[in-house]
Amino acid sequence: MFDQLSGKMSGVLEGLSKNGKLTEGDVTEAMREVRLAMLEADVALPVVRDFVNKVRERSVGHEVLESVSPGQAVAKIVNDALIDALGGAGAVPLNLAAVPPVPVLMVGLQGSGKTTTSGKIALRLSQREGKKVLLASLDVYRPAAQLQLQQLAERVNAITKRVTALPIVAGQSPVEIAKRALDTGRREGYDVVILDTAGRLSIDEALMDEVRQIRAVTNPAETLLVVDAMTGQDAVNTAKSFNEAVGITGVVMSRMDGDARGGAALSMKAITGAPIKLTGSGEKLEALEEFHPERVAGRILGLGDVAGLVERAAETLDHEEGERVAKKMLAGKFDLDDYVSQINQINRMGSISGILGMLPGMGKIKDMLGDKEIDTSIFKRHKAIISSMTQQERKTPGIIKASRKKRIAAGSGTTVQEVNRLLKQFDDMSTMMKRISKMGLGGLMRGMSGAGGLADMMKGMGKPGGRPPFA
Repeated sequence: MFDQLSGKMSGVLEGLSKNGKLTEGDVTEAMREVRLAMLEADVALPVVRDFVNKVRERSVGHEVLESVSPGQAVAKIVNDALIDALGGAGAVPLNLAAVPPVPVLMVGLQGSGKTTTSGKIALRLSQREGKKVLLASLDVYRPAAQLQLQQLAERVNAITKRVTALPIVAGQSPVEIAKRALDTGRREGYDVVILDTAGRLSIDEALMDEVRQIRAVTNPAETLLVVDAMTGQDAVNTAKSFNEAVGITGVVMSRMDGDARGGAALSMKAITGAPIKLTGSGEKLEALEEFHPERVAGRILGLGDVAGLVERAAETLDHEEGERVAKKMLAGKFDLDDYVSQINQINRMGSISGILGMLPGMGKIKDMLGDKEIDTSIFKRHKAIISSMTQQERKTPGIIKASRKKRIAAGSGTTVQEVNRLLKQFDDMSTMMKRISKMGLGGLMRGMSGAGGLADMMKGMGKPGGRPPFA
């Protein structure tokens, strides 16, 4: 997400920073590049105009032209303007300030991820805030839609024990289901009732009338529009139509981890007046995050999102396991079971590309990769190979000779060459860990930045058989 826009914006600001003193002509040329980059990223034209004018007005002021580092001053102005366009500093939380059960109405087009998002919000509210949540599907048109939400509720409840789905009663209309959901919520002591409405392949008057009727009988505290970030400008048009027809209080952008240009996110607040409150990235129920405009602006400008990365790590990683493995690594006693543990930790964090995007300055490494996708299937192959080993082989890989390699390859559905590569990489990694234990963290950082460092390692993941980022 935002990769294309981020690369161009970072390039423009880097060019400005090389100038000793900025002229109005420098700023005008830079803003022309920014304008083109934003339009290519599917940002709505009125938003682009407002953004560029705001930056230009502030940038040609006396304080910038006389600044010791004018490029940095413009970067700060661009950053502030991006934050404004994205909705202002700070995340906007869900509004649950109402008498329980608090109705939350989910609206959007079919295929936007609305039902999955309903389950994610239920998990978030029950897990983080201890809310008892009732999920109700009002979709009587799409085959098995109500059953899908029921199964989602069961998955969430297996984690939190505080989420259930409204029992399915055939023949009821969406308005009748909504009334029954709120009545059940009151009688059974639920804190929140999430109402998952039906979607359509496109906006039509029948869909809007139905949502209006449901709103009228439920009076929701939140009307959340779920839009697919991958649809670009269409997502903005959808948001505008829903907002004009029924009024929305917030936006949830799904598939933020996809190969999207980011324009929908930059346009949403300006076009609808409603803030982006949450973002979804991935199919996992835990893959839902608050939307922080200042963090997203930082990622667009290549400044990273360290705070977001720390939060994600705190929520997903097993810290006791991490500390145990770290101690073994620094002591030079790292084995293949520990390697599998590290793979599992990385998988919990999300995609490698997503993690890279949250690190300051990692845009350049992603540029070095070019169009290559990071091949994370290597992790699955390595886990399969290791699972075919005996306990003794995992602890002491040095004993694995030709006959054992053939058995392991056959058992894991891989080749002897792949087994050899894994063992070679593990041996290299063990050597590096012993070296680090002698050099300390300073030596580690020098090793990452030098030849054969992180960028080179990441390049190796762009092709089958490549090595993992810490190999």
